[in-house]
Amino acid sequence: MIWIFIAALALGSMGFLALSLRAKTTPETQTDSTPAIFADQLAELDRDVARGVVSAADADAARIEIKKNILRQAQKGTSVPIASSRGSRIGLWVAIIFIPVAAVGYYSQFGNPALSRIAVAEQRQAREENARIVALTEQLKTRLESDAEGGPSDGWMLLGQTYMRLGRFGDAATAFRIVSEREEVTSAVFSMLTEALVAQENGIMTPAAEAAINEAAARDASNPAVTYFRALALQQAGQSAAAYELVVARLDAADGYYPWMDTLIAQANRIGDGIGRDPISLARFAPMLAGQGPSAEDVAAAEDMSTEDRAAFIQSMVQGLADRLKEEPNDLDGWLQLGRAYSVLGNVEGAKDAYQKAATLSADLEETDPRKSIAAQALKTLSR
Repeated sequence: MIWIFIAALALGSMGFLALSLRAKTTPETQTDSTPAIFADQLAELDRDVARGVVSAADADAARIEIKKNILRQAQKGTSVPIASSRGSRIGLWVAIIFIPVAAVGYYSQFGNPALSRIAVAEQRQAREENARIVALTEQLKTRLESDAEGGPSDGWMLLGQTYMRLGRFGDAATAFRIVSEREEVTSAVFSMLTEALVAQENGIMTPAAEAAINEAAARDASNPAVTYFRALALQQAGQSAAAYELVVARLDAADGYYPWMDTLIAQANRIGDGIGRDPISLARFAPMLAGQGPSAEDVAAAEDMSTEDRAAFIQSMVQGLADRLKEEPNDLDGWLQLGRAYSVLGNVEGAKDAYQKAATLSADLEETDPRKSIAAQALKTLSR
């Protein structure tokens, strides 16, 4: 439909211009009654001289001025051609042909009304989805605030996390703070409160954020968020070397691979780039990738390898662990290691299979055994 409209518009424009070019050169002459008026003025001047009202010298000067006016008026009546010259006519014919062709070519290359409609529809859908989330969020807030017992902590945490996704960091901090004032508060609550406070201040560690992360550390010093935000505070205080060492020490203390390690490695490399430290990689902090773990020499060798050789090295260690577990299928720790290794390599199906075997082996363990929750949480995460 759009192409029919474009063609009709182009043809109409071409026709209009063509008709104008066919016009003949026609003179247009200006006429009016001013010559008769000037003649009356000359006659009146003669009568004034005869009556002695005007001197002869003044009369001569007036006559000259009147005659000049008559000449100027006569020149205005000269014919003026309306039509264009030959060069202009050629230029217009070129424009008639070229402009529609160029316009169609440009539109076919860069214009697409179908895509525009899709983009508008997607934007409208996104706005509607965002409005729905906002409405549900406000409903949740209303229910929590109207709860006579103050609302469940899980509800306030969900509200705070939703506010974080919406970019409403101040509201998120308010929700997290409510939970932080309760008896059952954990280190994770204070680290999430810290994150909201820092985001609210565009990445700055304020005294309130430092107080919150200190509370998180008091409840669990191994919380990786404690390391992240304390390192951020040190860096902003001009102590980048100390911040770097703090992050690397926490990575060194890890007993295996955890998803938060990627965040700390990225932070260490950002800080290290400003103080002349070489980049670090996960290979340095992943001893779980083989049954007994790589030696210090293996790790050093991996860091000196090319990207392709390092990938092959890690894959060989993972395959060695998988082969050993075929002979020792009841090794719970081995299956957890293999699951983490596959997660690092992006092998989702392999990770699911390893964690499922770990979950089966950990079914009879005490609830307080962390290996049981590790397998369950990993399966939940991989199934999203």
